Amino acid sequence: MSKDVEDKIQEAIANPRNMGEMSDADAVGTVGSPDCGDMLRMWLKFTEKDGQKVIDKASFQSFGCQTAIAVASMATEMLAGKTIDEARALSSSELSEPLGPLPPMKIHCGQMVEGALKEALEADSGEVSQKSTAPTSEKPSTLLDSFQTPAPALKKGGLKIVLEEKD
Repeated sequence: MSKDVEDKIQEAIANPRNMGEMSDADAVGTVGSPDCGDMLRMWLKFTEKDGQKVIDKASFQSFGCQTAIAVASMATEMLAGKTIDEARALSSSELSEPLGPLPPMKIHCGQMVEGALKEALEADSGEVSQKSTAPTSEKPSTLLDSFQTPAPALKKGGLKIVLEEKD
């Protein structure tokens, strides 16, 4: 990992933005697995601007490595003012871009943030995620409760990393 990326991660960890639960959130998305220890939950609050629904505020909670916390912190700042369509179009690399290029073993951190964002946007729109294996629509109230929920109620294998060969 480059020194610049390490410095940005350390700064984001020392001063995380928008970390914590949002009690009045309009949408919540959770990804990860207690089996591997990486989990991330994102809360979204919407407002209307010029006749469009936009993200007013985003917050997160994470059980994972420092990079996941740093990406989520930066992403919540980036999301403010984005329309639903703009937010839905963001890729994991765009969400982690403020930190600089992540090393291959940390790419999943951006993918977790993207996954939590997309799940929250799907929950808000009423779409049912094809990836969800939860037998009930009731989600654990906190991310810590997610660790105490029986494994069948959580997503398994929600991340897939595919390395592409360049010509």
